[in-house]
Amino acid sequence: MAQELIVYNNFKEFYPYYLKEHTNRTNRRLHFVGTTLGFLTIVYALLTGQYRYLLLALVFGYSFAWAGHFFIEKNKPATFKYPIWSFRGDMKMYSSILSGKIKF
Repeated sequence: MAQELIVYNNFKEFYPYYLKEHTNRTNRRLHFVGTTLGFLTIVYALLTGQYRYLLLALVFGYSFAWAGHFFIEKNKPATFKYPIWSFRGDMKMYSSILSGKIKF
């Protein structure tokens, strides 16, 4: 039986759910590493004009995050149900880790 999709009216409603799906510190660390590698790969691709590496940025970002969900957190990534909100949540969590609001 398929799980029901909850409709969030805005990001403020969604973000607590997103954080609940990222309670394990190792999972958050994997997200952070993958996002950082993704950002660095994008910068490299743009600076060198080797745009084929832009796809690699997605591989870095998602492979680390999904490994954290499947093997550490034991849940399905929010990306599967809420791709836009999930990306925004990842960016907010990333900046919260950088600023020390969320423990690395």
